[in-house]
Amino acid sequence: MLELCDITAGYGHRAPVVEGACLSLPSGASLGLLGPSGCGKSTLARVAALLHRPDRGRVTLDGETVTGFRYRAPRALRTAVGVVFQQPRLSADPRLRLYDLIAEPLRATGRRAEAASAVAASARRVGLGADLLTRRPHEVSDGQLQRACLARALVLRPRWLVCDEMTAMLDASTTAALVAAVEEYRAESGAGLLAVGHDPVLLARWCDRTAHWDEIVKD
Repeated sequence: MLELCDITAGYGHRAPVVEGACLSLPSGASLGLLGPSGCGKSTLARVAALLHRPDRGRVTLDGETVTGFRYRAPRALRTAVGVVFQQPRLSADPRLRLYDLIAEPLRATGRRAEAASAVAASARRVGLGADLLTRRPHEVSDGQLQRACLARALVLRPRWLVCDEMTAMLDASTTAALVAAVEEYRAESGAGLLAVGHDPVLLARWCDRTAHWDEIVKD
């Protein structure tokens, strides 16, 4: 179970971006979070992915209350969540080849020995050809780079996926391919999914249920 209870979160001394948000997602289930741009969805997604410490509230992951975020989170929790952001060029180091981009989580967790086989398997899963793995981000399209970012999110075989408007910048065929890759992974692994977006049709087709932003925050 992934639970966010009474989450208030912001940045510095400015007014909170999210205030009093609550949602729960059973293991293996998928939830679409729908809301307009600027409402705070991405901030809440970062909290759910253990990348942003809330100012107030509680995050519970697989029965354990999260007390540390980002690198302060225990490795077992940190590696349980894979995350894909909306803009791949902002979440990919431009200096890295796509191979090294996908391998980043393995190296960060001391699993370098697995890199060759795990990167190849993850790249195949998202439809990324081996010939592209030697290229750097500026040498590939947005869709190809987002495939690499999804492969990076899946390479540690997480129990949870957070997709923050993963397909917002992609064409219809690439969107369909990446959603299919996520669903194939979930069918094999039983992973839960929090999919954030503003397209109600896509979220309705992709997820077990959809919650509107107004339903999860305090009035």
